[in-house]
This record gives sequence, structure tokens and C-alpha cells, in this order.
Amino acid sequence: MLAVNWWMSPWLIGAALLAVLAVLVIRAFIRDRREYEVFKRFRSTERRQKMLRKWLIESICYLGGSAALLLLLGWQFIPRILAQVEEWTAMVALRNLLAEGGGFANGLLIGATIAFFAGMVASVVFSKHEGEVPTIGDIHALLPRNRAEIKYGVGLSVNAGIVEELLFRLALPTAIFAISGNALVAVIASIVIFGAMHGYQGIGGIIGTTIFGAIMMFIFLTTGTILWPILLHAVIDLRSLVLIPIAVYKVHKIAEGEERVVEESIEPEAAEAAEPTEVAKSLETDQ
Repeated sequence: MLAVNWWMSPWLIGAALLAVLAVLVIRAFIRDRREYEVFKRFRSTERRQKMLRKWLIESICYLGGSAALLLLLGWQFIPRILAQVEEWTAMVALRNLLAEGGGFANGLLIGATIAFFAGMVASVVFSKHEGEVPTIGDIHALLPRNRAEIKYGVGLSVNAGIVEELLFRLALPTAIFAISGNALVAVIASIVIFGAMHGYQGIGGIIGTTIFGAIMMFIFLTTGTILWPILLHAVIDLRSLVLIPIAVYKVHKIAEGEERVVEESIEPEAAEAAEPTEVAKSLETDQ
């Protein structure tokens, strides 16, 4: 951990931040987009599972490693960025409201928690009734298609909750704050970067994840702990990638050698994607 008052700290953290951003840009705008387009054409569950396993391992290594590096260097700056956030006019007003609200404020928080989990249950019931999985952005290809793929839905959901929250809600804004000294800039920049990282999901995915990132950031800043965003993020992803597919498509009842019927519009020239394309072969060779 670098000392807050050491003149070299911002420079070292800045160098690490540039390296992390370079990795994120390459993955988000080059590799992720390309690999996801190939993945959407996969019909073999073996090939799908191989790619899902690759993404899970890479996420742990790249995103988790980036978060660990930035936190290792900038840990001492976390109290400072949180202290500056507490000075924001909006945050002061919120704290005063909660303090003056007493039982009403506590009841409001409890009600919001109950409403959240009730909404989770309602979304599962609604999806089961409608026979489809509502998603924000282009993520239908990620939904498990048989029993064997469920474990990857669980792994990706839990991993996203942990590494993405540690990186985009804690490590990244802390690093930006260490360089700029401005908590507002750090918070907004990290939210925008989080949304941009989901470019492979299309414009709807970028907008949806940006809003989601802002909500998770609000929860982190108001509670002062990263544990709540981690838990909520993992639960929300588990709902989308595990619970609803099980409720709607009964994927837990489909053996590995089988898969649910997926209706997707594929261009005629992509019909040959059932066989390995040159891009797919190169990706699998890299694995």
C-alpha cells in the first residue's frame, strides 16, 4: 500500500490505472465483442461450455487481478474518497433525512428491501407465465440451455458480483480519486467505464448496465460497505442466468446431450456456423 502523502503515489497508481484501462479496452471493444458474436452461433453445448469456462477464468484473472492491483496500491485512499463523498450536499441531506426520519426512515429501508426481493420473485413468476426471459441488452445467448450449463450461470453470476463490484465500485474510483483528488469525477468515470465494458451487449446493454452501475454505486456510498453491492449484484445475476431459465425453460431437466430449442434469427450466410468457423477455430486454439 502506498502512502497517501507520498509524492510518487499518484504517479504509480496512475501507471497501474492506465495498464488496467488498456486491458479493459482491449477486452471490451475487441476480444469480448468478437468472441461473443462467435459464441452466439455455437450450437454444441461442449463448445459453449468451453467458452463459458474460458470467460469465467479470464474474468477472475483479468478483472479480479486488476481490482487486487489497484486496491493494493490505493487502499489508503479509500477513507479519503468516502470522506469527501460524505461532504456532498446531497449526501448530507440524505444523512439528515435518515437521522431525522427515525422509525419512518428505518421502515422505508426495510420496505425497500422487501420490495426488492418481492420484485425478484415476481419477475421469476412473470417470466414463467410469459414463457420467456426478459433481459436488458443482448445476453440471451448466455442463458443455460441444459443442466450442465447451469453451473456456469452460477459461476459467472457469483464471479461478476465479486470481481466487478470490487473493481468498478471500489478499486477503480479509488484509483481515479488518488490521481484527480475529486470524488465526483472518480464516481462518474467509473460508472461510465462500467457501462462501456458491456458494449458487446449492444446499446441497450450499455444503457442498462450504466444505470445498474449507478444504483450499485449509490448503495455502496450510502452504506459504506462493498458487501451489499456484491450480494445484490450476484443475486440479480443469479436470477437472470439461473433461476428464470430454470423456471421458464426447465433447463435443469435437460440432459447435457440435449438442449432447449432456441429461436434466433441468423443470417443465411451464418447457417454454416454449426460447423467451426475460422474465427471459432482460432479462438478455441487460443484456449
